This record gives sequence, C-alpha cells and structure tokens, in this order.
Amino acid sequence: MSLPALESVRTDDFEVWAASPNVPLVRFAPARAISSTGLDLLGITDPPPLLIERLRSFDSIVSWYGANRPEFRHEVARLHLPFTFLPALPAAGADTHATDFYLGQVRPFATRESDGIPRVPCPAAPPENYAVIHPFSGSPRKNWPLGKFRALAARLERVMPVRWCRGEDDPPLEGAVPIPDLYELACRLARARLYIGNDSGITHLAAAAGTPVLAIFGPASDPAVWAPRGPNVRIAPWGLPYD
Repeated sequence: MSLPALESVRTDDFEVWAASPNVPLVRFAPARAISSTGLDLLGITDPPPLLIERLRSFDSIVSWYGANRPEFRHEVARLHLPFTFLPALPAAGADTHATDFYLGQVRPFATRESDGIPRVPCPAAPPENYAVIHPFSGSPRKNWPLGKFRALAARLERVMPVRWCRGEDDPPLEGAVPIPDLYELACRLARARLYIGNDSGITHLAAAAGTPVLAIFGPASDPAVWAPRGPNVRIAPWGLPYD
C-alpha cells in the first residue's frame, strides 16, 4: 500500500530498503533487504562504519522503519543522520485510505504525481480460465469462515477450475502450495481470471498485479482505510447472499 508513496519520491539517486520478502516487489528502483544492510542493528550494537558512511551519503532518508523504536531514533540523532521518521500506520479510527495516508506523509519530498493505485508490473500474458482463493489473513478475526470459502469454490467450479493459495505463515491447506517469492506469486495471480480473499497482503498483491479481485471484508477491517485499490477490485462485506 506504500508503493505509490515510494514511487512518488523517486529521484535519479534513489534506493528502497525494505523487509526482505517485499524487496522483489520494488520494480522501479534498486532495492535492498534491511537485514542485509545492518540497519536493524542500529541502536543495539556499534554500527558498521560502512553503513554509517552509506547513510550519510544520502541527502534525505524518509523512514517508516524505526519510527516506534526509541533507541533507533536516539542513535540516528546522535550520529546526525538525515532521517525523517514517519508513522508506520494510520491512527486508530482514521478515515483516510492507507495509500493516501502514506502519500500525504511524503508530499513534502515528492518528485512526481501519483494516482494512488499500487501496481506491481508483471509480464504480459493472456488471462487463464481459473480462479484463485486465499482464505487466510494476518488475523483470524479478519477471516471469512473456511467452510464458506469451500462452498463458494464449489459453485465457482461449475464454470472454472479453482486453485487455492496460502502464505508461508498460513495454516496448512490441502492443495495449496506457498510461494515465498512475492513477485513470482504476483505474476501467477496476474494470469488468473478471478481472485477471492480476505483483507490480506495477498489480496492487495492480486489487486496490484491487475487481477480482478473480490475482497471479502468483515467487521474487523474497515475497507475505507484498508481496501485494495484498482479498477478491477470489488469489495464484498460479510452478509452476502452466499454468506
């Protein structure tokens, strides 16, 4: 959801440092895993001199990382590093979409306009006649019951095959194989005729890949803030006729 904000601040000399699983999704600039830089050790142990030299080489570092780590922020200030820290999540009760929240934060640093739609470009390929269902999320409270997904899949299978998808940290699911490389997963999702899932990272990934998405939102998620964005996205609240 922060991809449009990251792209909007891109310059000629620009890098993105992110959590390792997310690095393959950054297609518009060089990207590095934070764990490979030593940045996560700042404030815990003596920082590597090469890291400090590299950080000082940037004119500006816009960072959601470390915003909630006082010892990290203290070390950044002590070393006079060019960081600007931004809150990593919208405040509770916020009514601004998360993508707009991130875009608003980086507006003082923006070098280009953004339409606010996250995109992960995948190789062009004709859609194939199958649906993908991911019935999990980062919180059980956000999950539509698995039995209801199975019932919906049975109805879908009258018109197209259904493939099941799960993340590496999701519970085991017969017939579903986790795909740890998120860019590879995005490209597989991009070929599907339809994707159905809860409020989850994989649902956002499918939308960013351009797949037609049906995102099922229950009372634990506010779609005004957390819905995936894109021209092919539809939001379905719990309580539909098949619920």
